[in-house]
Amino acid sequence: MKKKIIPLLVVGTALITGCIDDKTQSAAPVVAKTDAIAEVNGVYISKSTLADLEKEIAERSHGQKFPQEKLVEELIQRELLVQDANKKQLGNSPEIIAQLESAKKTLLTSADVQNFIKSNPVTDAEIKAEYDAKVAGENGTEYKARHILVKTEDEAKKIIVELDKGGDFAKIANKVSLDGKDTQNGGDLGWFVASQMVAPFSDAVVKLGKGQYTKTPVQTQFGWHVILREDSRAQTPPALDSVKEQLLPYLQRKKVQDFIEGLRKSAKVEILLPKEVPAKAPEPTAKGNTVNEEVAVGEVKDKDGKVIAEEVVVDDVVKDKDGKVIAEQVVVDEVVKDKDGKTVSEKIEVEKVAEPAQK
Repeated sequence: MKKKIIPLLVVGTALITGCIDDKTQSAAPVVAKTDAIAEVNGVYISKSTLADLEKEIAERSHGQKFPQEKLVEELIQRELLVQDANKKQLGNSPEIIAQLESAKKTLLTSADVQNFIKSNPVTDAEIKAEYDAKVAGENGTEYKARHILVKTEDEAKKIIVELDKGGDFAKIANKVSLDGKDTQNGGDLGWFVASQMVAPFSDAVVKLGKGQYTKTPVQTQFGWHVILREDSRAQTPPALDSVKEQLLPYLQRKKVQDFIEGLRKSAKVEILLPKEVPAKAPEPTAKGNTVNEEVAVGEVKDKDGKVIAEEVVVDDVVKDKDGKVIAEQVVVDEVVKDKDGKTVSEKIEVEKVAEPAQK
């Protein structure tokens, strides 16, 4: 297949600056013939402009390269259009002037940030300090557990009786657990740290010994759990060298944010827009309205810092017109990756419904 380049494939800075009127254009650097790749009606197109276009296209096409003669033709077409636009004085229209000013501000914003990063590089000492505070200090224990989730405490108590009689935990989970019927994974939660689970659940796991299950049901916002702790292990943080590249951009962003906040504090700023009045919440219907929605995201990483599990929790609470909770729905999406990077998904849905009080 032949590679083609569409005219004006990438709108670069050369095209933007070329549309500025003659007074602004006169401030542009003069290109010598020896530094040019082409001449269009007496205007030289610089070699650096070609280099910028090659870089731009490589970034946008993920390294794909185009024949140089095609790129030269692209730049010639741009220059022809710029010259034609200048003849028609399109650069003097209010719309174009506003767009050019906006583009200029965008370029200056990026230039100032890059200049700050260059002038204030993140040091090895700063990376080490961040590593010690946020990564190395995360030594602790990881747990491997299974659970059976049901709607009521009585259901959970019956499951515990069945387990006491020698019942198979995984088989029971696949049969009755609210998040096990579809996944058929025996209630397996994989490896996790205590902080990634809600407090009642994690507290119960920590107290259990290896191979033990809870003798009393554990209640969380998701329902009632019977929990089996299968194993535990020391959590080893990844080495500094393995996470250095991830810490660097984080620290750069933090420095830039501090820099911008400093500019904000030292500037005289007055907000002229009137304060927005919060939108009035819709009146609840007899059936109830969703009045609260909460999203929480958690990650589990292995000793190399690789994410092996992600969890998303969404709570919807429905109240009647008197403010009484009449329904609660919880959806948990969990994505777990095995050692080969294979992804396994499971979805947990729990719904609590209570009849509103009769009047």
